[in-house]
Amino acid sequence: MPEPLRKTTGSVSRRASRGRTPSGKPNPIDVHVGGRIRLRRTLLGMSQEKLGEALGLTFQQVQKYERGANRVGASRLFDLSRVLDVPVSYFFEDMDDDMAATSPRHMVRATEEPRQFEDNLMVQRETLELVRAYYRIRDPEVRRRVQELAKALGPIVKEA
Repeated sequence: MPEPLRKTTGSVSRRASRGRTPSGKPNPIDVHVGGRIRLRRTLLGMSQEKLGEALGLTFQQVQKYERGANRVGASRLFDLSRVLDVPVSYFFEDMDDDMAATSPRHMVRATEEPRQFEDNLMVQRETLELVRAYYRIRDPEVRRRVQELAKALGPIVKEA
């Protein structure tokens, strides 16, 4: 078996890490994409088993994608976008600049780990339940008013 690709930057040489961080943890971008898969699946009320069946995968493979342990290839991302009824760009939305800087081409220059996706409000159960309840409101006018109410109340709530 041939030796893994060696990447060189200046005088630094390292083995290709398949996109993992220097610490060996999954790349934060892969974790973000996995979190977006989980978010959309959950919002649709779809189980990991159902998503796996639709993609020809086991639920364990879906779990690995959602955790970022396995990277999602382009063709799989395309299939996911079709099954979850979102554009491919959806999986990269809400990614901050620190996280975007952890792409494999920037990995050698990365000096610190960005915040983990679990810190994101969009994966908290309360947020998911609120969004699911919001989308169960059938009347678009009522939904718009609920959204306006939430925006109006937002500044009233003080940060802890």
